[in-house]
Amino acid sequence: MAAPTPQAEPFVDVPGVLNFRDIGGYAVSTLSGKTVRRGMVFRSSEPSKVTDDGISRIQQLGIKHIYDLRSLREFTIRPGRSASVRELEGIERIFAPVFLTEDYSPEAIAIRNQNYGSGPEGFVQAYLNILASASSPSNEARPYAKILSHLTSDDTPTPLLIHCSAGKDRTGIICALILSLCGVTDEDVALEYNLTDIGLKPLHETIVTNLMNDESFHKNPEGARKMILAQKETMLGTLQAIRTMYGSIEKCVIKLGLLSADGIEKLRQNMIMDAAENPSELVDDENLEEWVEV
Repeated sequence: MAAPTPQAEPFVDVPGVLNFRDIGGYAVSTLSGKTVRRGMVFRSSEPSKVTDDGISRIQQLGIKHIYDLRSLREFTIRPGRSASVRELEGIERIFAPVFLTEDYSPEAIAIRNQNYGSGPEGFVQAYLNILASASSPSNEARPYAKILSHLTSDDTPTPLLIHCSAGKDRTGIICALILSLCGVTDEDVALEYNLTDIGLKPLHETIVTNLMNDESFHKNPEGARKMILAQKETMLGTLQAIRTMYGSIEKCVIKLGLLSADGIEKLRQNMIMDAAENPSELVDDENLEEWVEV
């Protein structure tokens, strides 16, 4: 099968918004014949440039809540990037910053991690910092707890969209938690994360150009490119680090106060369904590796 494009599953073509995709459709390894519900949790880059057609498409998906994980500092204009707020009719935007004032855009994370080279170690630490800040008692926004709680409603939850700046890092961690709680394998969670390289490809050169304005990358465009990729090893390392610290993803979520044990079971009830009732090309694991390596 050919590699997916931003107009093919699992991506959703939303004009004006990059990296927009459905995280459902993945096999649940702990339950035979079960997959993660599609049409429930979507992720993307920030949607400030969404067109009228894009708004219509978001509304057609039934999305009722948009969780914005950006910090206050990111609501400024970067070269080639807009970070303004866009309110969409009939959809509630929830400002849920992981960091209230700190910039955690792809460029900012790359600059912080430049001493680690192109390996995953710096990003794993950055992702653990993201998890810690999102779950800190001092963070009144409680972004990850709010998103997970949304998925535990007694009735079928309303579809939601999660985004940060590029939809890569802060968005990637909460999506990884959701999929892991549903019983998706680490390998598939990492592959889903890796799809961001496809979703953000139109933005790669802009990010690289911005990075090269920093003296750390001034004469190293190849190093800058490597630092903005969503490498599978980064997510695999992050999940392993969480298990080392807490024992399991479930224990982590409970320990950090993001969900109770009962809440985890409710999330699974809402998010897991029979594969036969949840058709998707996405669940063909033989094609996943081919997609992300093209």
